Amino acid sequence: MPAPADFNPWRLSVAPMMAWTDRHCRHFHRLITRHTRLYTEMVTTGALVHGDVAKHLRHEAAVETPTALQIGGSEPEEMAHAARLALQWGYDEVNLNCGCPSERVQRGAFGACLMNEAGLVADGVKAMLDAVGGRIPVTVKHRIGIDREERYGFVRDFVGTVAQAGCQVFIVHARNAWLQGLSPKENREIPPLRYELVHQLKAEFPHLTIAINGGITSGQEVDQHLQHVDGVMVGRAAYHDPLLMADWDERFWGAHVVHDGRFGHEGLISDDWRLHIEQRMVAYIERETAEHATPWAHAATHMLGLWNGRPGARAWRRVWSDHRLKGHPVAEVFALATQARRAALPVSKDAAG
Repeated sequence: MPAPADFNPWRLSVAPMMAWTDRHCRHFHRLITRHTRLYTEMVTTGALVHGDVAKHLRHEAAVETPTALQIGGSEPEEMAHAARLALQWGYDEVNLNCGCPSERVQRGAFGACLMNEAGLVADGVKAMLDAVGGRIPVTVKHRIGIDREERYGFVRDFVGTVAQAGCQVFIVHARNAWLQGLSPKENREIPPLRYELVHQLKAEFPHLTIAINGGITSGQEVDQHLQHVDGVMVGRAAYHDPLLMADWDERFWGAHVVHDGRFGHEGLISDDWRLHIEQRMVAYIERETAEHATPWAHAATHMLGLWNGRPGARAWRRVWSDHRLKGHPVAEVFALATQARRAALPVSKDAAG
């Protein structure tokens, strides 16, 4: 059934996160939410021009869709090349990173540095749009400012300039990026969140799709922001507590969720459903190991938050994190983790006699 005319693909998404949102992570997230938009880690245009394209872009398009490829670069010709590859490899969007403040990105003169080069970003966006011919959207993720530049006019002019090149979707991290003196981690925590500037962008550019990112950790906060902007992007909260996403399809997409047992009494996520997700992830890892020699620990690390808040979760995580088991088959590790989790469950009074 075709999507309604007012369908907004950016209503809810999981942020691109370096070393985290690889294809194994996205497969795991897709077991929990069918409709939420997922983003790759940032891939540099240089890696796509000179490196192993399959290594960077291989994914399960039929399973992961909708998925966006995020790229980092500053040369319009290389951006266009990356956009063509995104289309060829079955991605649903190509997103340009204009928000990462790391020193490595700064040395390459891209990421957050590009907010000082709105004209160059506009040229890159136009080159990418020409390359994909409208078959997938070209979007930009950026900050609200650079260093001590905190005027609303700075981010307003950046968005206005890039929009003139044809970009219709802006994902805005509601913090400044400090290019000197802070680590990437500190850049996610120390510059203050100023959500009101992102809300103001939507008010000033009602014809554009504006999504907000930064410090959002609950469904209630998502609800609040959706009163002001078109979409919300959640980052580390979704990674560390993946079952935060368990009700997203129904709650934010209006999708009918098949009664698969995910919610038990009082609307709580059931242990049976958690176990079902774990079993499906183990089956995926077995296939990946057989077909691509993927070490199980590399893929399993993304599901360590699956049993958060449940009795036995710590014992379960300890098994999945045990480096001494890396040479064992993943099915054996799963059995040991399940055994450890169940052994740590509290004994009921009736069972104790």
